Amino acid sequence: MYESHYGLDAKPFQLTPDPKFFFASKWHKRALSYLQYGLSQGEGFIVITGDIGTGKTTLANSLLANIETDIVAAQIVTPKLSPDEIVKMVAAKFDIDIQNKSKTEILKALEDYLYSLSKQGLRALLLVDEAQNLPLETIEELRMLSNFQQDGKPLLQSFLLGQEELQPILRAPNMEQFRQRIVASCHLSPLTMEECGEYIEYRMRNAGWEGESLFSDGAKTEIFQFTKGIPRKINTFMDRVLLFGFLENLSGITSEHIAKVMTEVSKEMFTPEEIATHAETTPPVSTINTSCGTVVSESAQDTQDSSLAPLITQENFLDTKMLTDKPLTSEERKALLEQEVDYYKTMLNELVDALDDAITHKVKLTQYIDKLLKKKYKTYVRLKEDE
Repeated sequence: MYESHYGLDAKPFQLTPDPKFFFASKWHKRALSYLQYGLSQGEGFIVITGDIGTGKTTLANSLLANIETDIVAAQIVTPKLSPDEIVKMVAAKFDIDIQNKSKTEILKALEDYLYSLSKQGLRALLLVDEAQNLPLETIEELRMLSNFQQDGKPLLQSFLLGQEELQPILRAPNMEQFRQRIVASCHLSPLTMEECGEYIEYRMRNAGWEGESLFSDGAKTEIFQFTKGIPRKINTFMDRVLLFGFLENLSGITSEHIAKVMTEVSKEMFTPEEIATHAETTPPVSTINTSCGTVVSESAQDTQDSSLAPLITQENFLDTKMLTDKPLTSEERKALLEQEVDYYKTMLNELVDALDDAITHKVKLTQYIDKLLKKKYKTYVRLKEDE
């Protein structure tokens, strides 16, 4: 409806995952690197998790759109399948006839199919979306399918994509064998405020937008706060914003316009948590000095170096509580824990960045070696044919 008004040739914020609009944020780049690394290794499981709407399916579609020609890929979106049902679905996705066949017969047909691919210099890839819906025994069945091997290499490689609930499933004590076959895992986080603005501009440009940005910086900030940086929510909200701009015949969209759309959408679609400053919703925490740590008032935290953030753990909550005139409230406990979490997040992010660089280098090296081996293999085959 509004495409012609903005000079677009496509809807920039459609909900259907489209590789053309894949935006590689920091975490999406990392996840895609893990997937590509897993492909280059040709073995093991890759596990990608993320909250609802963070772009797991879009990531999978982007991978499939750029997959090499020697890989035969199939993708399934899983309801709660039993082990027998997952075997039937996997076989069906690879166009294997499963009518009136027992599980044993289907497994034999699947194995024969995978061996035939291998003889042609091909290999099979299975992407399992919404994997958090699978029972433990069904995930174990996927591990058993990876036992189809030739020359020590699995004939079927699997990638699991799921919501955060997948993580505790894979941590279960009886999933040890499966965990040992996971070569990499990554959790997709929502976009940052800066990435949210880049995401909006990227999708607008890909849809045909030309000229200066349609959205003011204030509008982008409001969009980020309302959607929490979750791509699917951004798409839903932005579609409504562009419709509003079309109906109002706007040539630019400001924070005031966004506020009007927020009011409408909050009543009709989804209502995120109320956007307010921490000071407006939580009373300041009193300043307390103890041998275990220091609790700094909320108003003072902004002026302090973040590296000096105190570490108040659950163990010393009791000591802190005993030295105050009144018990800590649940809000105060939450604030203390958030300080500790932020401290460790900073440390982990620095470590992860260093590991990212190492993984990227290894992926490139592995891909280079893989190309050399393929070239050498083709030369070998040609020489054998000449003989």
